[in-house]
Amino acid sequence: MIINRAIRFFLGLGLLLGASPALAGEVTHHRFPSTVLERDYAYTLYLPAGYRESNLAYPVLYLLHGSFGSESDWVERGGLKETADRLIHQGVIPPVVIVMPGSESWWIDGYNEAARTAFFDELIPRVEETWQVVPQREWRGVAGLSAGGYGSLNFALERPERFGAAAALSPASYHPLPPAHSSAHRHPAFLDDDGQFDVDLWQQSNYTAHLDRYLERDIVVPLYLSAGNRDVYNAKHHARLVHQALKNHQPELVPLDVLGGGHTWQVWRASLPVALEWMFEFLQGPVPLETLAQQEAVDSRWRQR
Repeated sequence: MIINRAIRFFLGLGLLLGASPALAGEVTHHRFPSTVLERDYAYTLYLPAGYRESNLAYPVLYLLHGSFGSESDWVERGGLKETADRLIHQGVIPPVVIVMPGSESWWIDGYNEAARTAFFDELIPRVEETWQVVPQREWRGVAGLSAGGYGSLNFALERPERFGAAAALSPASYHPLPPAHSSAHRHPAFLDDDGQFDVDLWQQSNYTAHLDRYLERDIVVPLYLSAGNRDVYNAKHHARLVHQALKNHQPELVPLDVLGGGHTWQVWRASLPVALEWMFEFLQGPVPLETLAQQEAVDSRWRQR
């Protein structure tokens, strides 16, 4: 099923024009029992205006928070709802479902919880079973800030067949090791049974562990990078290392923006609309549910042959 970008924006704008311009997206909070985490998995959900009345399946963006953050951060501190409402209303991006999960780890299978496994094996399937989203790569993106940028970069390089675009804002993807004042050194995800920072776990979990295999594959994930020029963790330098590692593999598909500011929400709020607009140059927009159902039926018949 190939839906070109012209149709994508036509569908998105048609949905909006059919509703009052004053209508805004909806933010709700959800949780479900997680076998992997042995607790409830919490996430915050953004639904675009008109979602509940539509007969559409939407693209989905997984938006990850930073170290010691929560599933509420992007709404409460990052201006997510206002930014998404504005960009959709202006036709800059199509209507999209945005999932903001909570994690007590750095989006890895760490000492305190298996966040990576829970994300792939439980959260994504749950979202695709519960909400009207297209369960295909070209409609699925991942992005995050700081430790969430570390997570989104890892997910994109490790599982490029799952994501059509990604963004890492001030990614805490420090190589070879995080600076001494980084919260990674005191985060329970990386602290062993003696309370010591596990260097080997960091190096096994960072993007560099996935890089060679990613570069060997034919599939490319367009990746947007940004960082502040006064970042206390020198995220600008580490983002440039990522850019340098990927630029020959995907020369036009790994832009890096350097903004004025530090490792702060001011930078991340400024980066968010740019990242969303860039990602949706590659992600597809809403499709009619009946079209999706027809394609799934065709795919099912092919799998049975």
